[in-house]
Amino acid sequence: MGHVNLLHGTVSLNKLSFHEFPKLFKQRTCSYTRKFPKFHKHYAASLALQVGEKLASHVESTLKHKIYVSKGEELNGIPHIQTLGEFPREELIGKVVMVRFDSNILLKPESDQKIQSDFNARFTIKYLYDAGAKVILVSDWDMNNSEFLCQASVADFLTEILQLQVVPLQGISCNKPSKITDLKKENVYLLENLSDFKEEVANSLEFATELSSGVDIFVNDSFSQSHKVLASTVGITRFCYACIAGFHFEERLSILKNIAEASRKPYFAIIGGGNFYDKAASFEFLASRCQGFVFVGMMAFQVMHALGVSVPQNLVDHKSFNKALDIVRLAQDKNIEILYPKDFWCRNKCDPKQLQVFPSHGILDVWVPVDLGPASLDEVCSSLANCKKILWIGPVKFVDSNKCTNQASKLVEVLVQLSQSNCNITIVGNTACQLVSQERSPMSSTSMIENASVVWEFLKGRKLPGVMALDRAYPSEINWKDVYSDPAQPLVVDIGSGNGLFLLEMARRRQDLNFLGLEINEKLVLRCLDSVLQLGIKNGHFIATNATSTFRSIVSTYPGELVLVSIQCPNPDFNKPEHRWRMLQRSLIEAVVDLLAPDGKVFLQSDVKAVAMRMKEQFLRHGKGKLDLMHSQSNGQSEWLEENPFGVRSDWERHVLERRDPMYRMMFSKSHDINEISAANDM
Repeated sequence: MGHVNLLHGTVSLNKLSFHEFPKLFKQRTCSYTRKFPKFHKHYAASLALQVGEKLASHVESTLKHKIYVSKGEELNGIPHIQTLGEFPREELIGKVVMVRFDSNILLKPESDQKIQSDFNARFTIKYLYDAGAKVILVSDWDMNNSEFLCQASVADFLTEILQLQVVPLQGISCNKPSKITDLKKENVYLLENLSDFKEEVANSLEFATELSSGVDIFVNDSFSQSHKVLASTVGITRFCYACIAGFHFEERLSILKNIAEASRKPYFAIIGGGNFYDKAASFEFLASRCQGFVFVGMMAFQVMHALGVSVPQNLVDHKSFNKALDIVRLAQDKNIEILYPKDFWCRNKCDPKQLQVFPSHGILDVWVPVDLGPASLDEVCSSLANCKKILWIGPVKFVDSNKCTNQASKLVEVLVQLSQSNCNITIVGNTACQLVSQERSPMSSTSMIENASVVWEFLKGRKLPGVMALDRAYPSEINWKDVYSDPAQPLVVDIGSGNGLFLLEMARRRQDLNFLGLEINEKLVLRCLDSVLQLGIKNGHFIATNATSTFRSIVSTYPGELVLVSIQCPNPDFNKPEHRWRMLQRSLIEAVVDLLAPDGKVFLQSDVKAVAMRMKEQFLRHGKGKLDLMHSQSNGQSEWLEENPFGVRSDWERHVLERRDPMYRMMFSKSHDINEISAANDM
């Protein structure tokens, strides 16, 4: 029988069979019977009501994340993604970083540093450059714009606005090898126009591979493309070890979060544009937050028709009737005020220069509505007077509009006054944003998103592909006193903790240690937290995150010592060079080595020998010479640990052993720092 002095205690290496586990744990090893509904995550997690308010309260108190619970409704959630501001700055030094920028922001001639979005878009690139990264820019731009006929002209324009030398770089083509090599730090590089590649829209795997060739870190700063599945925003994230949001992207994402927040009341939504049928699902979400709907534009006629108001039949979309009727009933059930136009400015079909105001129920056949009437605008402004929050999405005018009417401009003037009275206002859509930008008077507490399509998709409850493709993160500030009863105890971290069975049993056995599981699957984390709550465990915790990019920021804040890190049975597919979720990146290994206490241990195991060999090689290569393998052939021992040194098996390990297949295990120990030893000898 062998023993290893591990974790300040003697742990037997003898085999411990699974049936010897205590009943309390055994009952939870094979399956998890509690049913969890689908859910969207708001920051780390958002839950529907079925999860239970007790669990939601527990997750909110421990994770310090806002949990939305509503009556059976699934609420939109925004995951807490890894952002450039949270990413360790030192990890950027010497790295090749690709930035997907928003051409509608950076390449607009009237770009203004005073506008927050414009400033943030530039600051993302400058921040990376100043941090010592090798920056590559990529985007799509309109070739019909005479100012940007070629890649070189775009590079010259960016050089001027960024005050950094931007150099054209030929690097993406499925027909030739990538040439993204030997980049000079003093330059910023610009790849070809993505509009030239059909593979971009098709999210071609081969194209994404070429695009990411030689790239270490991907930064998405093109929020306006978040609702699309593109090779440059989604496909590329499979091949970079860290995928994070730029400052502009983060700012726009916070605006979406603000739209979902309903603490400020009254909250009114001004809803314009057309395509009621396609956007109907959005109103259900808004109905859970707003106290009033103001329908304008073509949208108004569908609601008026559902309310029984007489409107010209040529303005009614009959396929939208049932959906409009559902929204009207929903609003009535929730006591939501519905405002619709009572009059319109109309244009004469025979004489386009002739304009006249008609009541909504009395529009003559030869007249076409082009804008809100004066009475309608007065009613809208009066209803908005006491609002504390307003969302304006979609144009006020109609498809057949007239430049002589300016009701939208008058609405902007009213919103300016409201913004100065501490009313929170969000403007969505190019037309509305342009009107607000032209307003000379300052608008405080106002946010703008030009691309309405992104917001409509969000309001429909759909996950935004460009957001979901980015790495999950965790707030850098963790109140460890709320997590553990004694945060000074030594810490054990299991990376890729899965269903948590290993950590839960370890935490039960070793009350003198704290245990932390880092797992990218949010649903598994919520189940583990539920187990922690129900089992009354005070020294165990789980976090939903991509440990590859957040291990350092999380563990570095822990007040006690890190004495053990384990990585058990990572999926072998994760270790293919072309796959993005390569767990053992150099940055993760270096973070583990840096934070591990002297004599601290690293335990690795896999049922796939090639995976185990790769983990072993990676830790020896990037361990900074501080890791010693505790067993080796040179000592006459086996290359692998024959037994699990903890006597606690993960679910997958048990499965492997039951089918009589081998497990490949190894244990590293961190040597004392030479400087520390010298200092101790001098004392």
